[in-house]
Amino acid sequence: MPEQISKYPEVTLKVLKGNGAICGEGADQRILTKCPADRFCSLRAGEICVYGIDEIPQMTQIKTDEIAGIVCHDYKESSILPASLSASEVIAMVVLFSIGLVIGIFWRKFKTRSI
Repeated sequence: MPEQISKYPEVTLKVLKGNGAICGEGADQRILTKCPADRFCSLRAGEICVYGIDEIPQMTQIKTDEIAGIVCHDYKESSILPASLSASEVIAMVVLFSIGLVIGIFWRKFKTRSI
């Protein structure tokens, strides 16, 4: 049975209830046993567990990295630097670039004096 993600889970639960689902009322959870009771809906055709966006890490059928692979795919390709760089890594890159620039300037002056 499906787990669903909704930006507005309370509205989704209300719509399901309005169409005959038993939601958040302690219905028997036969398949979605790990679904929080207040997010669980039982229908004649099966069960649904409705999660909000902030509850994605609690889901059991869909993993966070599966969603990230889909959602962040375009962002990773269009980004110049990897999104996984920490602030300290960026600072280290800037410092190393600056050191290389200073060494290059002094090296150029040294080479022009020795000619």
